[in-house]
Amino acid sequence: MSSGNAIRGSRVGAGPMGEAERGEAAPRTWVSFWCSNAHETRPSFASDAAIPEQWECPRCGFPAGQDQANPPAPPRVEPYKTHLAYVKERRSDADGEAILAEALARLRG
Repeated sequence: MSSGNAIRGSRVGAGPMGEAERGEAAPRTWVSFWCSNAHETRPSFASDAAIPEQWECPRCGFPAGQDQANPPAPPRVEPYKTHLAYVKERRSDADGEAILAEALARLRG
């Protein structure tokens, strides 16, 4: 059985908005950006806006540039390092042995 409401799901004032209600759209410029995976992204900018040198690719997240032949290189991903790995970068094995000997002498003394 129908409820008899012909405009179900609508409310007063709801309806398609046209150019007259929103105003004129700003003139747009579409610019192509390419990432290192050869993905093309075409965001639109206002014609009087400054266009950035790089744009983030929405498909892979790599930086994209306007030169298709030479896209920006993907960022280098550093692997996770433990505290011990950072200590080993700063100190040589000889430094570590000297510090260990000093600490052991202090404990025994």
